[in-house]
Amino acid sequence: MTSPPQTTPLALHHAASVFGSAPAVSDGAVRLSWAELLDSVRETARVLIARGVRRGDKIGIWAPNTHHWVTAVLATHYVGAVIVPLNTRYVADEAADVLGRVEAKALFIVGSFLGRDRLAELRADAPELAIETVIVIPAEREEAVDNAIAWSELPKLAEAVSLEDAIARAESVRAEDLSDILFTSGTTGRSKGVLISHSKALTSARAWADCATLNSDDRYLVVPPFFHSFGYKAGILACLVTGANILPQATFDVPETMRLIHDERISVLTGPPTIFQTILEHPARATADLSSLRVAVTGAATVPVVLIERMRDELRFDVVLTAYGQTESGGFGLMCRPEDSAETIANTCGRAIDGFEVNLADNGELLLRSSQIMVGYLDDTQATTDTIDKDGWLHTGDVAVIDERGYVKITDRLKDMYISGGFNVYPAEVEQAMARLDGVAETAVIGVPDERMGEVGKVYVVRRPGAELTTEDVLAHAKKMLANFKVPRFVEFRDQLPYSAAGKVLKRQLREETE
Repeated sequence: MTSPPQTTPLALHHAASVFGSAPAVSDGAVRLSWAELLDSVRETARVLIARGVRRGDKIGIWAPNTHHWVTAVLATHYVGAVIVPLNTRYVADEAADVLGRVEAKALFIVGSFLGRDRLAELRADAPELAIETVIVIPAEREEAVDNAIAWSELPKLAEAVSLEDAIARAESVRAEDLSDILFTSGTTGRSKGVLISHSKALTSARAWADCATLNSDDRYLVVPPFFHSFGYKAGILACLVTGANILPQATFDVPETMRLIHDERISVLTGPPTIFQTILEHPARATADLSSLRVAVTGAATVPVVLIERMRDELRFDVVLTAYGQTESGGFGLMCRPEDSAETIANTCGRAIDGFEVNLADNGELLLRSSQIMVGYLDDTQATTDTIDKDGWLHTGDVAVIDERGYVKITDRLKDMYISGGFNVYPAEVEQAMARLDGVAETAVIGVPDERMGEVGKVYVVRRPGAELTTEDVLAHAKKMLANFKVPRFVEFRDQLPYSAAGKVLKRQLREETE
């Protein structure tokens, strides 16, 4: 049996050959088949070559989910360069820091979008940052920008390089070459660049797609941002290796998401729990036609059991899976299987996907080992050594338990645990209990200082629409469900919780507010 392609250029050649005229990317009026996507990628690749981009050069991309992002990332790979996605919530200083650290030779950047002009911000705040090639992705309108290339100019500029030269460059890319550098969220200090190669990314994407039952008939609405592993690797790359149709959503908007599900007959929807929670709570859901939905994949440190049950019972997904991964593990690691029982899917994030091993450290920390984990951190040998031990185990920083079948339940982050009266308290356990209280939409628990106990719990609660929960209701429920030392001492109601762009609650922000 022939082994599958080990580089994204060859994977794209294979997809164009096998799936041809089938839809590859659908983004509003823009509809690209796999053959047309290959043409678009080659055109952009020829421009990059004409601009002097070489194998191993770093190319940034600072833009929301659109068809341009798909072309840009695959064109970057096509010329043997390394894509460096930038968080769309970055301010200019953060973007400049990343671009400077990788010595970016080119940058794909969105034009004016949602009230921001990122290129103007970047040039104003980091005038010393010299990037040879800047390509502006149109958002709200096509824009002419000084010392930058408009997306509409690419066809003309591509004429300077032959198609044969572009194909030769693509075929020279090796499996062990770096494909991307994704930067961590920086929740414990300065963000770190995670180095991943082509073969690592594609092997993991295939294993994930297999567990998710993704196939060429699927129409996949990609809500998670492309700059994150969930959108890029479990989105773009998973579709690349299966032939599924990529439908990017630039900004998550519940009515628009439900419209797209109906109009585009979306079958696959993935994302953090908050996406499904907000759909379930939206008043328009009662009249929305969501019957095309087939597969849902979600994951985070805490996925309330009741949410999984509602996704199965109310949104009528055939397959609901929880999964787990980290940027350092290539974005992947653990996943449930479609044949798993409802209890397993609700209470675990699955078992190791193909090519991964799991273990626990003496302190309960989850360890992952695989040929698919990162090469290391950018320019940080010490941090790499601290994270990947001498036996090749990646230390995740997550506390877990593993059952006799190898299924893993994440109980919390090591850094989120707090000690109350000498007892360890894991916020995820408290959040699971609070999610069972009728009228609760979302919760987050942190430890706050206490003179007598050292730390005690504080729970932030977002009520469901129309619910009239009180502090007394919350505490009474907690006392029924939890040992006394786990019961939060403080309750604060919020209209919404602070979330990162990747959909995780920003507990650091909540802690800072209490200081």
